[in-house]
Amino acid sequence: MSVYTRIEPEQLEAFLADYHVGTLRDYRGISEGITNTNYFVDTTGGHWVLTVFERLTPAELPFFLELMDHLAARGVPSAHPVTRRDGGFLSSLAGKPAALVYRLDGASEERPSVPQCAALGTVLADMHHAAGSFPREQANARGLGWLTATRGRLAERLNAEDLALLDSELSFQHELDLSHLPRGVIHADLFRDNVLFEGDTVSGLIDFYYACTDYLLFDLAVVCNDWCLDDDGDYLEAHWKMLSAAYARRRPFTAAEHAAWPGMLRAAALRFWVSRLHDYHFPRDGDVTHTKDPAPFGRILAAHRESPPPLTP
Repeated sequence: MSVYTRIEPEQLEAFLADYHVGTLRDYRGISEGITNTNYFVDTTGGHWVLTVFERLTPAELPFFLELMDHLAARGVPSAHPVTRRDGGFLSSLAGKPAALVYRLDGASEERPSVPQCAALGTVLADMHHAAGSFPREQANARGLGWLTATRGRLAERLNAEDLALLDSELSFQHELDLSHLPRGVIHADLFRDNVLFEGDTVSGLIDFYYACTDYLLFDLAVVCNDWCLDDDGDYLEAHWKMLSAAYARRRPFTAAEHAAWPGMLRAAALRFWVSRLHDYHFPRDGDVTHTKDPAPFGRILAAHRESPPPLTP
């Protein structure tokens, strides 16, 4: 992700000594994303991804690292943390918590095909099933409480139109009754750059550091808003039809999920619109930073308020 923390070779060599991965050959920062510092690391023992956590604390991180280990052990093609010599996953680097993860094969797709969307639907359902036996729980750090509090920070930075949209949508979301929806551990950030493919096969789900216990349907809404809309925001029906059908073959949707779908699409759009507004108006310094434009999610939210696509076309 964005590089906020510069790591010197001597620091990294000392860090790697706590793992059975050989000695350092090369490393380079990864500029995509906005939350953590990430490096590709090559050693005599293999290829890895180093993550330095910029916001999460050591007390919060076991949930994410143990979840990744749990999913990988159950056949989900997902990022898998490397075990230290002492048996743990979590380390420290440059005064911040850090972890080393196996680097997966494949690459993300900027414009995924219909077959790739179908493959993702299957893997996402399998991930939800596998996560059902994970014993830990974690609240959604970017849930409605965070959105409401962030509205206060943004109020003086937004124009009247955006503020009116934000206030209207927050009021709508607070009134929703979602108590009958299936819940479990979800990824919550499954954008195109967090899924790797080899051909039409999903080779990896990555960046689980927003994972939480929430509505399973929210994961589907996040995916629909990113994977099944084109660059102009137009709905790609064939992409979503194949993705949702593949998911439903593994986990059929309930009647309550069908009823809640329009509001959930709006909730997912609101979450990323507000997150990107926050990062845009309150940026952090770093060697290499990448701040995403919030405007597309404002447009997606407005479109869903008018005419949301169905859960199963």
